Amino acid sequence: MSTAVQTHELPADWRDLFALTKPRVMTLVVFTGLAGLLAAPTTMHPVLAFTAVLCIALGAGGAGALNMWYEADLDAKMKRTAKRPLPGGRLDPQTAFQFAVGLSAGSVVLMDLAANHLAALILAFSIFFYVGIYTVWLKRRTPQNIVIGGAAGAFPPLIGWVAATGKVELLPVLLFLNIFLWTPPHFWALSLFVKTDYANAGVPMLPVVAGFESTRRQIALYSLPMAAVAIAPWPLGLTGPIYGVVASLLSAYFVFLSLRVLANKATEPAGMGPEKALFKFSILYQFAIFGVLVVDRFL
Repeated sequence: MSTAVQTHELPADWRDLFALTKPRVMTLVVFTGLAGLLAAPTTMHPVLAFTAVLCIALGAGGAGALNMWYEADLDAKMKRTAKRPLPGGRLDPQTAFQFAVGLSAGSVVLMDLAANHLAALILAFSIFFYVGIYTVWLKRRTPQNIVIGGAAGAFPPLIGWVAATGKVELLPVLLFLNIFLWTPPHFWALSLFVKTDYANAGVPMLPVVAGFESTRRQIALYSLPMAAVAIAPWPLGLTGPIYGVVASLLSAYFVFLSLRVLANKATEPAGMGPEKALFKFSILYQFAIFGVLVVDRFL
């Protein structure tokens, strides 16, 4: 646990606390949460809508900070994370923990006040799922960690929708499933490049325990139901043709890239190979899918 990491009394400032929230990850979380809210068939007061999206951001930031607090020992062993605030010695674990709990609890209370009980409950569960189920229970125990744990990052559009409507409906459930099924190929494409880091830290990520061939096969397999779920709102009459056509094209290209990954026989990913191409496109994919969802809703 992070409490085993020794600090060196280096100066800390607000940027270290901000870094604990995983701002790059939070960007997609906030965007999908906002898209879910805007795609809902009701209109929230702008101040309440802003507050609801802020709560999603604060909740995601709090969960990310708790993740960093708990995993500081792992971060210290991996090259790409060794300079984070806790393993880098710029923050003490107690400060990080208090900051994380404050953000998490505050986001839930504020969501309850600004939106409704159900949105606050789902937000609280998403934080618990990411910290308790993924971080504490799954990540160090099973290569399926990212498969099950990926649900945590899939909640924002559902939360945004429920904040606006007060109820769970089919479209936000499909949006949830889209992110849930997208997470494994997205993350495994990255993990192929940082396999050594995970191996050194003793984290049983799929490339570490099953090898490159099996990981590439799983990436391709998960991309197929992900594409089907992404397109499904159109034939089900939940979205219009703008979303349907764009989602179909984006998903087809995602599957194409995953098949290129499957066909790659290199023992180590290098340069701008299929794995890196898929990883970069996978980020653009979600921003585009949720962006066109909002455009389709208003047009």
